[in-house]
Amino acid sequence: MHTRTRRNVLLSALALSTATTAVAQIGAGNAPVRLLVGYSAGGPVDQGARLFAQALSKELGSPVTVENKTGANATLAGSEVVRAKPDGKTLWFAASPTITISPNVMKQMQFDPAKDLSALAPVLSYYNVLVINNNEPYKNTAELVSYAKAHPQKLSYGSAGIGGSNHLGALLLATRSGIEMNHVPYKGNAPAMNDVIGGQISMMMDIISTASTYIHSHKVRAVAVTSPRRNASLPDVPTFAESGIEGLKGFDVGGWYGVYGPKGMAPELVQQLNKAINAALGQPELKKRYAELGYDEWTGSAQTLTDRAAKERAMWATVTHGIEIN
Repeated sequence: MHTRTRRNVLLSALALSTATTAVAQIGAGNAPVRLLVGYSAGGPVDQGARLFAQALSKELGSPVTVENKTGANATLAGSEVVRAKPDGKTLWFAASPTITISPNVMKQMQFDPAKDLSALAPVLSYYNVLVINNNEPYKNTAELVSYAKAHPQKLSYGSAGIGGSNHLGALLLATRSGIEMNHVPYKGNAPAMNDVIGGQISMMMDIISTASTYIHSHKVRAVAVTSPRRNASLPDVPTFAESGIEGLKGFDVGGWYGVYGPKGMAPELVQQLNKAINAALGQPELKKRYAELGYDEWTGSAQTLTDRAAKERAMWATVTHGIEIN
């Protein structure tokens, strides 16, 4: 065997051995991996994380425990991961608003997601659906826009809070369609949905996975989804792009979940965790449950996650001028 060939074989073997050791260290002693979530138990992010944790545990050979660290606009979980050892034992199941919107609107965010974390892998994509009170007189996007133009400031929309993705998504809808609506912020999606049902507000955008229950039970009416294509769980609900309104052509406003670790993780550890995460997402049971909840598949490399985060952070910067939260 030539010296160069022998050297390449040895280097490949060393790389494989190092990577295998990295994952073995994660599962060493069956110590649990902490998967932090910045939102309360029972919500869509928590639900997605708990389903994912079960699948990832099978790939790592050690328990993966979900911990809810709420507060500071869902950034407390990220702050704890930033301070953790870069050993793969503390991970963050992050929702995109914290990565792409919070840096644009928070006065004093304790870390920069683009600089202080290690992106590991995408998990899934999600989209919102605009739902309205059953007694509203319009039935589709074109009728809604016409009604709003004829009745300025009469329509109101709720959100999970100032600077949230459903606040800014509705604001983007209004801006692109040339209408004005009143924003009513709530402390979470659930109370906002209750007021849509009760007629205290006209409408709200909500994640398809949670809004579907209210739509199918006829408590609210769906107008349109924010995805570029119709969602499989709501096949009869059109997209905003289908409305024929010029400003809504190509309307594509969604979110995603991704996994992050502390800054300074070894490249081979990042690679192997990415491999384990993608393997978990490929498990049939998890794929089935995510599909039932209306989520879209989105997998790939750590760089895939980094690139989308950067692109959407720049996009949200265009509609957040003047919006500040503590």
